Amino acid sequence: MSATLASLRIRHLALVEDLLWEPPAGFVAITGETGAGKSIILGAVKLLLGERAEKSLVRTGADACTVEGVFDLPADSPVHALLDGGGVEPCEDGRLIVRRTVPVQGTGKQFVNGSPCTLSLLRELGVRLVDLHGPHDHQSLFSRDEQILVLDAFAGAGERRVEFVAARREWLRLTAEKKRLTEDAGALAREIDLLSHQVREIEDAALSADEEDPLLARQKAGTNSHRLAASAAELAALTGDSEDSITGRLAELTRLAREMAKLDPAAARLHQAAEGLFESVQDFSRDLAHYADSLESDPTQLAAVEARLDVIQTLKRKYGATLADVIAFGEQAATRLAELRSREASEAGLDDAIAGAAKHMTATGKALGQARQTAAPKLAKLIRRHLADLGFAKSGFSVTFEQLDPPGPLGFEQVEFLFAPNPGEPELPLRAIASSGEISRVMLAVKTALTGEDRVPVLIFDEIDANVGGEIGARVGAKMRELSASHQVLCITHLPQVAAAAGSQFVVTKSEQAGRTVTTLTPADGSAREEEIARMLGGRAASALAHARELLRAP
Repeated sequence: MSATLASLRIRHLALVEDLLWEPPAGFVAITGETGAGKSIILGAVKLLLGERAEKSLVRTGADACTVEGVFDLPADSPVHALLDGGGVEPCEDGRLIVRRTVPVQGTGKQFVNGSPCTLSLLRELGVRLVDLHGPHDHQSLFSRDEQILVLDAFAGAGERRVEFVAARREWLRLTAEKKRLTEDAGALAREIDLLSHQVREIEDAALSADEEDPLLARQKAGTNSHRLAASAAELAALTGDSEDSITGRLAELTRLAREMAKLDPAAARLHQAAEGLFESVQDFSRDLAHYADSLESDPTQLAAVEARLDVIQTLKRKYGATLADVIAFGEQAATRLAELRSREASEAGLDDAIAGAAKHMTATGKALGQARQTAAPKLAKLIRRHLADLGFAKSGFSVTFEQLDPPGPLGFEQVEFLFAPNPGEPELPLRAIASSGEISRVMLAVKTALTGEDRVPVLIFDEIDANVGGEIGARVGAKMRELSASHQVLCITHLPQVAAAAGSQFVVTKSEQAGRTVTTLTPADGSAREEEIARMLGGRAASALAHARELLRAP
């Protein structure tokens, strides 16, 4: 047995105060009077599967309702990988615990194995754990996409379909890229032209990130060069070699101090100080000469500095606040230009890529189509056999194909399931079937045909036996029992024949407790089950009880 719903705990949901249900494996029937609250059980499961929660579900007087489900998982269940990818705690001892709370005020919360999670994760878990079929859920079979998925499941072609979908996605991507390039050819040319100009303008400037400050300093010095030259000339006269200059006077000072040091050793330090002053003035004179030589006295040199600064300011206005920004802009523009030129050059090669992608898509699509064509008559034959078991002794059922060009999202063909419930009638698409009883049995036949391929472990049927009765009901029950060999089958039913076929049965009852209406769920065993089956047959008279015992003893 694969995964099973081991327990379901419901608190403060509609008419349920506090309910703990531990359904066994196999085929489980849920019965009860109309209006007793069987739908509450289904609603609780839907909450666990991530369906939208209505605040009105919360029991009057309660702040919130809570639903908790515990699933027993085998070691190879795909759910384990989903939990790991969702960042929640792994299962302990193979038990998955899902809990959801819906408050009257505020936002609801959901947890998986104690870890908070999103509703999308609950929905993903639900897809892998529970397949729910209510009075209208079987209408999914009307969808041609759903029909092709059913055929693929039977054919074991799921991986082929995944490969085709990926190949088609790549083909569509490449063709869209080709279309975009074709439509945007003018814009592409304009962008390349603009980028070429920008890159060339910045590259021709041969910028250095740290050149602006020195140029500004040279510009300032060049602008004041005449005044600076005059001041330098005056300083040069003061420190020149004439006798009246500072240098001449310091030379005379040094000579006199040297004479004093010869006459009196104590004056030696005065001589040293005088020589120091003389040497300092000589150093100053040399530095002054160098500075005077460095002045931009040539107007052409100043013009060159100002021209360079004009280039820098122009580029800064266009491309960035600083020279570093301008250089970075140029590098990014060059990278983008290279990409566009590469794209322009590779446009011709794109045609080859599209052709290759189309070839791969066609090959995978043909392999997928062949698998479908091979499996279709086998699936139809198997479904006809199961339909015969369900009362359609001579019904017709076939799978037809419509070729698509170009291919659709699921392949080069579309599938249509055709059904004729009675001999002599033409086969019609399932969506043309008006009777819910007929389509319900078709769905059950399809589900049984897919038993070996269907990996969803828990099947829930909500009164899909509507408009079915008597002998056909017994056959529906037998078919569900057949399904329960590989699935846990939970069936909400009003048919005694279906309920009697179940391995176990639970009864939903509604009663008044302390002035409040309460729904409960209790197991029906032994005589209690006989009485419940008799009630479903129409009464608890001796004849009804005898009929109930007969149904329960049936193989």
